[in-house]
Amino acid sequence: MLKRAFTAPDPGLLRLRSACRAVLGIGAAVALCGLVGHSLVAAILGGLAALLALFTVLDPTVRGQAVTTALLPAVGLPVLALAAVLHDQPLVRDLAFLAVTGAGVYARRWGPRGHSLGVFAFMMFFAAQFLHARTGQLPELGAAVLLSLCASSAVRFGVWCYERRLPPFPAPPAPLELTGLARTTTRQAVQATAGAAFALALGQVLSQERWYWAVGATWWVFVNTTSRGETLVRGFRRFLGTVIGIGLGFVLAVPLHTEPVAAAVIIAVCVFGIFYTAAVSYTWMMLAVTVMASMLYGLLGVLDPALLALRVAETAVGALGAVLAVLLVLPVTTHAVTDGWIQRALRCVHACTAEAAARLRGVPGADPAPRVAELEVLLGRVRLSLAPLLHPLNPLMARKERARRVLALLDDCAREVRGLAAVAADTEASHDDRLAAACWRVEAAVEALTTPGAEAGRGGDTAAAPHTGVAGVVEGALAHVHGLEQALVELAEPLQAPGRARLTGG
Repeated sequence: MLKRAFTAPDPGLLRLRSACRAVLGIGAAVALCGLVGHSLVAAILGGLAALLALFTVLDPTVRGQAVTTALLPAVGLPVLALAAVLHDQPLVRDLAFLAVTGAGVYARRWGPRGHSLGVFAFMMFFAAQFLHARTGQLPELGAAVLLSLCASSAVRFGVWCYERRLPPFPAPPAPLELTGLARTTTRQAVQATAGAAFALALGQVLSQERWYWAVGATWWVFVNTTSRGETLVRGFRRFLGTVIGIGLGFVLAVPLHTEPVAAAVIIAVCVFGIFYTAAVSYTWMMLAVTVMASMLYGLLGVLDPALLALRVAETAVGALGAVLAVLLVLPVTTHAVTDGWIQRALRCVHACTAEAAARLRGVPGADPAPRVAELEVLLGRVRLSLAPLLHPLNPLMARKERARRVLALLDDCAREVRGLAAVAADTEASHDDRLAAACWRVEAAVEALTTPGAEAGRGGDTAAAPHTGVAGVVEGALAHVHGLEQALVELAEPLQAPGRARLTGG
């Protein structure tokens, strides 16, 4: 797990740069709050607002990121005010918290911006419970949020906007096109609300003061998941990261929380860890979050070993709430989600091939590069969806092996598509009847894999080696198309063999 988090590939050092910029941006936000005379509570809220702005705003363009960041206070400050006003009305407060939870998850249907605004709104309500915010503090807290967002934005969009020098990020894939209760975001909004209600009730049995940790645990289990398998794995990883983090909390936070300089250094390291490990290990990210929370409790003067033990119990309750919700309330099966993403990836493979073939024929405007970028994003969604089946604790070895084979063959497809796109970019590209026929066979293979009732073997006997002995661009393109065709033909076995529906366990 340690190797995966800290030795994972980091092309362009993007994770490293993001983590360093986060420390700089959040540090600037907290320092600015201190310079203007804000209280410790306001500075902590400002730092949290800056962290959320840097962590959750992931629009594909810098302009889109700036717009979403500007919208955060319009959503977050009213929720913060609502939480403060309802602080002394427990029943109404709890109902409002559940409504914010459901709305925050449902907002994911509007893409990255909806996701960011939903997370920010939830966390403002959560932070109000964490900091015991009262109506009299609202002017200072609101000012701290605005000031911190300005500081972190100055770092992100002014001092260190490394994204401007990078190719545009591919947009995250839109959710699978469904309606009503069949839509994943709708089902998950209901699930998250039900799970949060369970966590809230049981969490209050454990503690009338720290119950919100259970609701927070349920919420974050649902973030960035689309099926019950993904949610179950995420719940396990969250609990594991929290337990390890509590262990570190006893070693670091308990003896050092009264030392401001040491606490500041540890919190900065935790911020770095959150951003650097988030993309590769949810367990390590949660470890960093837990240690940071322990240090913040220490700065607030309420840290003790019993509080850390309660944190573990509340997290377990929240994870249990999420598990029960995804299993019992409008379950979204792993199979249904995975099958949808695989089909979209296969259709994208066909689109990449068609664009490359058109480019080789000299069609004006034909360019496979955007499709290649889209394919990479879709394959990332397939990997995430199949992660539960590939988990080391999964005892279903046959399904695990089939999932590994599907991923390997899809990776082969992606490699051949990238090679084909690179060949098509050659200025010597020209038309060849063999290439047209090979691309047609790719289309037939994709149709066989994505159309119910289609014959899987339409292109199976045509994946022969390409013509050799003739140098040129077309021969290189043919080599990649034949490799792609072979991978698609082999995909028919794990995807269309009897029991296909059991690939992901239903």
